[in-house]
Amino acid sequence: MPGARPYITVYVDADACPVKAEVYRVAQRHRVRVRVVSNSLIAMPADVLADPLIERVVVEAGMDVADNWIAERAARGAIVITADVPLAARAVKAGADAIAPTGRAFTEDSIGMTLATRNLLTDLRDAGQITGGPKPFAAKDRSAFLSALDLAIGRLKRAGFPAG
Repeated sequence: MPGARPYITVYVDADACPVKAEVYRVAQRHRVRVRVVSNSLIAMPADVLADPLIERVVVEAGMDVADNWIAERAARGAIVITADVPLAARAVKAGADAIAPTGRAFTEDSIGMTLATRNLLTDLRDAGQITGGPKPFAAKDRSAFLSALDLAIGRLKRAGFPAG
């Protein structure tokens, strides 16, 4: 139908995502579409596999293939779940919401500095200056993520984007 808004769709960069179960739970409650994207088959609970709104997408192996698949579909009305800052930047540029598994929302205002910081830290690691990794994923991160995802879906519904 001309002028119809696309359905709210959550794209999960799934290969190393610690909040897939939370995405399924929130998406099923709100009845929104989910695309779980990975380079290999990701295990999913039977009830999730049976849900017609949740789809497992396995792309071919290769550097950034899953990221590219998601970025090509990111648009207003989409929510991208990723810890990958360059993918988040591409999603935000396309008008999508982007949320890290820690609950941090990437925005137009924050993504430039976030990307610059990520690039600086990559350069420092490559030069041997930084040897530690990210802090461990904690229960407060899971709680912050659930809140951020609920808020993003609510905002899109209020903006007129339909659920599944």
